[in-house]
Amino acid sequence: MSDQPLKRTPLHPAHQALGARFVPFAGYDMPVQYAGGVLAEHRWTREHAGLFDVSHMGPAVLTLDEPTGDADADHAAVAAALEPLVPGDIVGLKRGQQRYTLLLNASGGVIDDLMVARPLDEGRQGSLYLVVNAGTKEGDFALIGQAAAGKATLHPLAGHALVALQGPEAAAVLEALLPEAADLVFMQTAVMHWQGEELTVSRSGYTGEDGFEILVADAAAPALWARLLDDARVRAIGLGARDSLRLEAGLPLYGHDLDETVSPVEAGLAFALSKRRRLAGDFPGAARLQAELDAGPSRVRVGLKVQGAPAREGAQIADADGRIVGRVTSGGFSPSLSAPIALGFVPPALSHPGCVLNVIVRGKAQPAEVAPLPFVAHRYARKA
Repeated sequence: MSDQPLKRTPLHPAHQALGARFVPFAGYDMPVQYAGGVLAEHRWTREHAGLFDVSHMGPAVLTLDEPTGDADADHAAVAAALEPLVPGDIVGLKRGQQRYTLLLNASGGVIDDLMVARPLDEGRQGSLYLVVNAGTKEGDFALIGQAAAGKATLHPLAGHALVALQGPEAAAVLEALLPEAADLVFMQTAVMHWQGEELTVSRSGYTGEDGFEILVADAAAPALWARLLDDARVRAIGLGARDSLRLEAGLPLYGHDLDETVSPVEAGLAFALSKRRRLAGDFPGAARLQAELDAGPSRVRVGLKVQGAPAREGAQIADADGRIVGRVTSGGFSPSLSAPIALGFVPPALSHPGCVLNVIVRGKAQPAEVAPLPFVAHRYARKA
């Protein structure tokens, strides 16, 4: 337990005014829920639009030290400064495109998962917009900065807040403020302006719903937050519902479902290994990951529908004969399904949908069936 005082986001007073209950999270004092409770907040986001403060995350810009003015060459150069750390095709990003990728250690384990975006604007070529996880950001920044040294410089975006607007009515809400947001589809990003303030807007999020993440200067964050909440379709949502939403969406959480022992192949994230990079084998842990792709990993991440009490992180998973075969890495109650669900790792032979297993909760075995992921279908706004 750290004896350092908890940090606060620029929206902390706004959360207090809304009656939030706070918890320590990644070194920050964060709202876990508001007066209505996690269940109501979860359902509101699935039906309308939820507004989340995610300012504890780690936004940053990686900028080429000596740009040439040739937009494509400068992008290729800054991408080449990052690619040795990740298995994704960063050079191949189109303007305004964002990509999910992973920082990997030498054995192919996941140091962190992150978003990387190529700016849309001509004048910003030769830079990349990154968002890393809150609990790992200092180490991530140091790793990226060291790897890019002499070629590009990482600039953490201190002095900025990050908010996420998620849900089926999020697009209509944001378009009322930023009409150009309607032009974005899932995993696209652009710089926009509101009341004289520059915003970086991406059509993305971590709930499985359509939505946006918006980077805004600290000084303007409370006004933007208040303006979004003025819309009757929007309610403030805490970390509790954010976790249950991402769990229903089957999305892994770093430090729980992902860590430095888990490979992208084991975690069901092989899509993040781009074809060009796989063929080149020029990323950390490439030999292990290629072997897992060829022969299969020894364990895989699965979804579980649980009977009885929720199975929380650390619960053991047993086969039909009672042998311990894995463990739960995330678990809780699904408001959308009105049933407990979980994520965990099991041998591939026990990973097919419908496979009957057991989870050990408080010393007792409870039935759990392997279920296809996501538990609740994603509703991203993709290209037609």
